[in-house]
Amino acid sequence: MENKRLLSNRVNQLSESATIEMTRKSRELRAQGKDVITLSIGEPDFDTPELIKEAGHDAITNNITHYPPVPGFASLQEAIVHKLKRDNNLDYKPNQIIISNGAKQSLANIMMSLLNSGDEVIIPAPYWVSYPDLVKLAEGTPVFIPTDIDHLYKVQPEQLEKAIGPKTKAIIFNSPNNPTGSIYTAEEIEKLAAVLKNHPDVFIISDEIYELINFAEKQVSFASYPEIKNQVIIVNGVSKGFAMTGWRIGYIAAPTEVAWACNKIQGQYTSGPGTISQMAAQKAIEINPGDIPELPSMVEAFRKRRDLVMEKLKEIEGVKTYTPEGAFYIFPDISYYFGKSFENYNIQSSTDMCMYLLEKANVALVPGEAFGEPNGIRISYATSEELLTEAVTRIKNALEKLN
Repeated sequence: MENKRLLSNRVNQLSESATIEMTRKSRELRAQGKDVITLSIGEPDFDTPELIKEAGHDAITNNITHYPPVPGFASLQEAIVHKLKRDNNLDYKPNQIIISNGAKQSLANIMMSLLNSGDEVIIPAPYWVSYPDLVKLAEGTPVFIPTDIDHLYKVQPEQLEKAIGPKTKAIIFNSPNNPTGSIYTAEEIEKLAAVLKNHPDVFIISDEIYELINFAEKQVSFASYPEIKNQVIIVNGVSKGFAMTGWRIGYIAAPTEVAWACNKIQGQYTSGPGTISQMAAQKAIEINPGDIPELPSMVEAFRKRRDLVMEKLKEIEGVKTYTPEGAFYIFPDISYYFGKSFENYNIQSSTDMCMYLLEKANVALVPGEAFGEPNGIRISYATSEELLTEAVTRIKNALEKLN
């Protein structure tokens, strides 16, 4: 880009989201007539349930189209309070809930509210691609804890204790996890909570956006443990579990002072999120998820797709896998192929691998470097079984050519 020198250091140090970048590249190839299967985007391929869409229509009809309160409508805050009690057995007050333009803005609000220059935020890797850059945007310093496939990419208590230092302001947990699909069990969270209770000044940012896409035991929040609840900031929203990505509604449940700070920040640069989206989100949240007809079938479809992709991946030599228990991603280790080549392609990294598979197999994936784990690639199975079968077949054929 010309005149990049005219831009702020803040912008120049940010990286483009790798998931967005790979999706853009696949669209460019499709525009050239290539038959690209995109497994790079983190979005359910289902439509928003009908009764939720009707609530959005009703909001328009009833002229709920004026400026909303900065933290969101009181009725939606109340619905979230009720949801947290109903689904998670957690007690919050409405003034501890801040509704934003997606969970990503919720995270940005938190970083801008908590961090001073040089404050450290611990991020277990693999991590969602935007975590480090949101920390940097707030002039904080990301501190990464590597995990491995043998531990299902979950941070261990001794690793956490070792990573916490005098500059640590927060740690981010994401369960179910993007990109791995791993879920922390209640026992695992309890052990991590035992570490964190000894560091009462460290905030625990618990990203629970994939809560409803869960194939294992019921989701357990860090806020379930009374000894650390005042340190926990829950981040959630309607995008993934309700197939509402375009409605852009996320929220936090937080200690009062953090909620107050996020409200203050949001009031200066976006104000409250769209009124129509809020009314649709309220309908989604106030109903037990099992009573929305489309949702159980959506989760079951994801489970079947996971099993399909897992079986197909097991047929490919050198691809190391595990069984993800939530979200809609698989993050296999493909380091077996590092050092192998075909034609003018020399695979030295997961980025090389993704470009090779995009150009030779017409399958778009996201390299592990973007998530802080260079041995992996992220496969999103948020598409049809037919396309998934074809995509993994293409991947297998392309990998067989490497030697």
